[in-house]
Amino acid sequence: MADTPKQFKVLSDNRQARHNYELLDFYQAGLVLTGTEVKSARTGRINLQDAFGDIVNGEAWLMNAHFSPYSHGNRANHEAVRKRKLLLHKDEIEKIFGKTRDRGFTLVPTKVYLKEGLVKCEIAVARGKKLHDKRDSERKREQEAEARAAVQRRRKD
Repeated sequence: MADTPKQFKVLSDNRQARHNYELLDFYQAGLVLTGTEVKSARTGRINLQDAFGDIVNGEAWLMNAHFSPYSHGNRANHEAVRKRKLLLHKDEIEKIFGKTRDRGFTLVPTKVYLKEGLVKCEIAVARGKKLHDKRDSERKREQEAEARAAVQRRRKD
């Protein structure tokens, strides 16, 4: 994403997505939310761990995302888990539908953030990782960390 940190504020990050999936293509989508959902989101009370995207009748939806009820909301407070519409261009939806129709691909939300006062969701077309892939990723990450530490030690000496 080419945005500078001043332009957006991350409200929720799905760190498990990078561990469980190989993320291929990223898309920025708007979210259709109610008033109390926006207030709850601004306080960062969003959980994307079990969330996924789906294309139904030519529309993109965010399923199983948990937006905690707003603390100062009244009886008109929103449901914590419901399907929320994702706002994407029609050609993006068709491209995503074509990819997710293939075997093994899914739509995973990676983060929810504020951009110019609007709540946006970054979604990715992803392929599930096998256990050995997860081990390889972890091994590679550890090797990179060791290499960085070695470089730091060399700089101090």
